[in-house]
Amino acid sequence: MTEEARPQWLAEGPLFWDDGKEVLPAGIPRLCPERTDEVKAAVSGKYERWFHEGTYTVAAKPAGDIGKIAPGTYRVEGPLAECYWERTREDGRRDHRQPVRDVARKITVTIAPSDDQFTSENCGTWKPVK
Repeated sequence: MTEEARPQWLAEGPLFWDDGKEVLPAGIPRLCPERTDEVKAAVSGKYERWFHEGTYTVAAKPAGDIGKIAPGTYRVEGPLAECYWERTREDGRRDHRQPVRDVARKITVTIAPSDDQFTSENCGTWKPVK
């Protein structure tokens, strides 16, 4: 199972198989009031997005598109001996790539607006740096 921010899970997960956004704001405050803020964030689309293994297209406003990542600084933590990541330009040139050979515990990457794609393999969950 992959790890997501709770609002991200609500907005992009299995609860929105159709336009169920009206059900969550109405039902969650009564059934689970401690999660009301997370539901409001999910419904509004203004929530922190976390990223996992895969290749993402860099987009200024990804707005819920699970195949896109916004430019910015991201960090992954944990045992990262098998982690590999790369930033790719639109022309296919690798702007930066990093196979992790030692036992790193934390990696920080800044994805530039000029990047076309970001790829991550065996790194875990990338979270935005605030």
